[in-house]
Amino acid sequence: MELAKIEITPLDKSGSRLEGKKFKVLFNPNSYSISKTVAWNSISTSGPAITRTNRTVNAPTLFFAGGGSRLLNLELFYDVTEPVDDVVSGDVRKETNKLVELTRIQKDLQRPPAVEIAWGAAPPASSDFPFTGVLSNLVQRFTLFSSDGRPLRATLTITVTEFLDPVLDQRQTDPEFTTRRIKRGDTLSGIAAENYRDPSVWRVIAEANHLDDPRHLRVGWTLTIPKHG
Repeated sequence: MELAKIEITPLDKSGSRLEGKKFKVLFNPNSYSISKTVAWNSISTSGPAITRTNRTVNAPTLFFAGGGSRLLNLELFYDVTEPVDDVVSGDVRKETNKLVELTRIQKDLQRPPAVEIAWGAAPPASSDFPFTGVLSNLVQRFTLFSSDGRPLRATLTITVTEFLDPVLDQRQTDPEFTTRRIKRGDTLSGIAAENYRDPSVWRVIAEANHLDDPRHLRVGWTLTIPKHG
């Protein structure tokens, strides 16, 4: 059985996978780490409050202040001193530049692309992979060179910061945030009447789905229907 390697797939501005730009790393890492911060702020219990209640506490009261993005850290090894997939490379940058490209601004996005990183067969729910994020840090270290100065071996250390589509994230965390698949003959005013009993609030749906032309609805599209009123 062929060894499953990490696959990295760039995403377009709608979050769809660009399969034609997918690539695999040369060698799987020996380990990876994922970190996440969860912010909690404290409410002070000093001063008048203690005087009134005549009591003390061992720790301040905490309230949730939001979750931080997960960070995926990988160290990837590249070596082209031997043929790669039966092809003699001669320069390790032919492989490492695939990752460098993910740090550069794309004209159609006006930012570097988000990527989906997958590893292995379908994992259990809420697993680390697939991981969707953006390359927020890249360090390249070249350690072996040919006689004419071309790098043949490199170690890349990357940090991928979790990138969540705000609409998709709200859909998962808010049970009242629903969707509607467009059928032939649908209009935004009709969908607003169906969901809100008021066809005049169709702009709520248009804004939630970033529709530049509300009159152009493609059959099969999935619209987000946010809570209203």
